[in-house]
Formats: sequence, C-alpha cells, structure tokens
Amino acid sequence: MADCGRGLQQVRDIIAAAHKDCSVLEKLQFYDQWATQYEELQRCGFTLFHGLDGSAGMLEVAKKKTLYQELKHGMLGHEQLPYDSDKYDAVIIVGALSDGQVPVSLLPELLRVSKAGGLVCMTTRSNTSNLKYKADLEEEMSSLQSKGFWEQVLVEEVEQWEKATSEKEIAKESDYISGVIYIYRKIPDPSTGS
Repeated sequence: MADCGRGLQQVRDIIAAAHKDCSVLEKLQFYDQWATQYEELQRCGFTLFHGLDGSAGMLEVAKKKTLYQELKHGMLGHEQLPYDSDKYDAVIIVGALSDGQVPVSLLPELLRVSKAGGLVCMTTRSNTSNLKYKADLEEEMSSLQSKGFWEQVLVEEVEQWEKATSEKEIAKESDYISGVIYIYRKIPDPSTGS
C-alpha cells in the first residue's frame, strides 16, 4: 500500500536522486525502481489524471500506462488550454517553463483551469541563459498575486537542480545549475466562489 502521507522532504529527495551525478547504469536502475511508483498518486486516492503534451510519442507512452483518463496533444502557451475552467485540484508543469519552450503568458491559463483553492505547481531553471525568462516569469507571478488571483505557498531555490549541459551554464564551480520550485494557491473569486 502506498504511503500517502509523504512530506515535501521525501519528494525533494526523490527529485534530487533523479538529478544526481551517476553512471548510466545507475541512472537506469534508478528509473527502473522509480517506474514502479509512477502510479503512486492513484494509489493514494487521486483518481483524475489528464495530460497535455506536444510530443505524440510521449502521449503514446502515457497511454500505455492506463493511468490517464484523458490525454491531449497540444502546445502549451499557443492557445487556450483544452480544458474547462475551475476543473483541477492541482495543475503541475515541470521542466517546460524556460526560454524557448513555454511562454510566460501561459500562467493565466493554469489559473483558469484550477479550482478555487487549487494548487498551481511550477518549476524553472536558474541557469544563465534562462535568467531573463525567470525574471519575466516571477514578474507575471507577482502581478497575478497583486491582482488577487492567487497566493504564494512556496518558493524554494534548489542549488543542484540538474546537471549543466554546457560549461557556460556552470556557476559557483559546480557541474550543476540551480532551479526554483513555485507553488501558488488559487484564491476564490468573492463574486462567484470560483
């Protein structure tokens, strides 16, 4: 049975393990073990999983898992999300909020599809080539907060987010780049409750 009381530290440890420096064999063994836990949220009582991806190949892999009730093909940030408003308890976007991938203009859409009180969980990198994007992202987050659309729950800097892919991205004599985890809670609209 799944331990559904996992804390933030346990989640951090799993993510850190996925990004640690190790051999290819060790990495494959890690993912083989982790693959058995992909459906853990379902075992913890979460029952509604939808996915959206620009990669048809990724959607095929997800479909084979039989975890998702709905999978859609689409590019984030180029059009309205193909979901109803106020639908999800949590919206998660990891690894896509960066320069040249998903535009900052997506944030209001993440809010739109979140239920009142729902969480919007996001990550971005803090590497040199992404600093302008990160500043724009944080400016949009602050703007949405000052307008009363959401409240900040967590902002956590992660020093060794992922292995750097180029020497010009390395900072502080490390082979890693840093990143940030952001969690916001959608504030209910007093006039509608959603």
